[in-house]
Amino acid sequence: MKAALFDLDGVVFDTEPQYTIFWGAQCREFHPEHPGLEHEIKGQTLVQIYDAWFSGPLQDKQEIITERLNQYEQQMDYCYVLGFVEFVRKLRSEGVKTAVVTSSNRVKMEAVYQRHPEFKTLFDAILTSEDFERSKPDPDCYLKAAKCLGTSIEDSVVFEDSFNGLKSGRAAGMFVVGLATTNPAEAIRPYADKVISNYLNM
Repeated sequence: MKAALFDLDGVVFDTEPQYTIFWGAQCREFHPEHPGLEHEIKGQTLVQIYDAWFSGPLQDKQEIITERLNQYEQQMDYCYVLGFVEFVRKLRSEGVKTAVVTSSNRVKMEAVYQRHPEFKTLFDAILTSEDFERSKPDPDCYLKAAKCLGTSIEDSVVFEDSFNGLKSGRAAGMFVVGLATTNPAEAIRPYADKVISNYLNM
C-alpha cells in the first residue's frame, strides 16, 4: 500500500448516527408515507437524495433542507472513529500517502477544520464534492485521488462504509476495506476485500 484513501463520514468520523437523526426528521416531515426512509438513503449524496425523493412537487423544499443541513453540520460532533488518528499517523510515518475522498462540500469541511485544527496535517490531499464530475458509486473520485497522489490503482487502498462508496472503490479496481460503522459487517462483506469495525489493532 502506497496510498490510503478515506471516505469521511463513517470512516474518519463516526457521524452516521447524527445524520440518521437529521434525515429522520426531514423524512418524517416530507415523506410520512415512507417510514424508515432515512435508513434507505444512507451513503447517498445530497444530489442523489434530492433527485430521488425531493424533486417534482417537493423541489422547492430542497433549499429549506439544504439550509437546515448546513446549520446542523456546523453544530455536529466530529468524533474520530476509534483508532483512526493513530492508524493514519502510523501510515504516514511509514511513507504511505493519505487522502480524504468525500461527497461532502467545502462549507462542511470548514466546520471540520474549526473543530479539528490538526485535520489537514493528517492528509496529503482532501478531495470534496466540488472536485468530482460524477458521484459514488462511479469510480471517478477515487481515480482522481490516486492521480492526485501520484500512485497507481494497484497500490491504493480505499476505506469506505456505505454501499455506494464500497462500489466506487471496487469500480476503481482498488483494494477495498469496509468499515462496519454504518451497515452491518455481513451486509458490506460482499463489497469489500476486508471488513473492520474500527482501526484498533490494525
